[in-house]
Amino acid sequence: MSTLLQTTALDTVVEAGDGALIAVPAGGRLRIVDTHGNQAVDTLLYDANDIDNRYSAFDTVREQGAVYLTTGSRLLSTRLDELAVITDDTCGRHDTIGGACSQESNVIRYGEHTRHQHACRQTFLVYGEPVGIGQRQLGHNINFFMNVPVDSTGNLHFEDGVSAPGKHVELTASRDILVLISNCPQLNNPCNGWNPTAVQLLGWWE
Repeated sequence: MSTLLQTTALDTVVEAGDGALIAVPAGGRLRIVDTHGNQAVDTLLYDANDIDNRYSAFDTVREQGAVYLTTGSRLLSTRLDELAVITDDTCGRHDTIGGACSQESNVIRYGEHTRHQHACRQTFLVYGEPVGIGQRQLGHNINFFMNVPVDSTGNLHFEDGVSAPGKHVELTASRDILVLISNCPQLNNPCNGWNPTAVQLLGWWE
């Protein structure tokens, strides 16, 4: 009996401020490589057959009993379906409560002068539009490689990243999924080391 091997199906670079929409079949592996270190990669996951069944940060955090994501974390949907599992992580931990930057939140956090800066929410909408992902389908996302410590009072702090050049995180799809990525252009906090850089996406599936 022959064995089907996973082959390299994706090898691309996403520049800072740009995005991608990747269809990953069940059992496929998607690796995100922080090529320069200290870059934030905002990510949303969707059931490829029903985009309303999308990643839920609330349910993922509650069900695993941990604020941060790392190897073994099950990425759950709003219906508690398992969308993917983090099966390899050389960074150590990733944020899923800090949210994605938007023009509106930038103004509130950093001032009126940031109003027209490009933000992750815009990238999500541009790359999601062809498959029907709009404002109502955006939720709390994962911020791969981003360091957002939570203090004893529950407050969040954006800090320098804990990643480094060449560090990666790898997802294995539990069902057919869509992975929507915004390679964060944020300039106003240290999530990108004040210098947004490119990331590499690698994928293996049959």
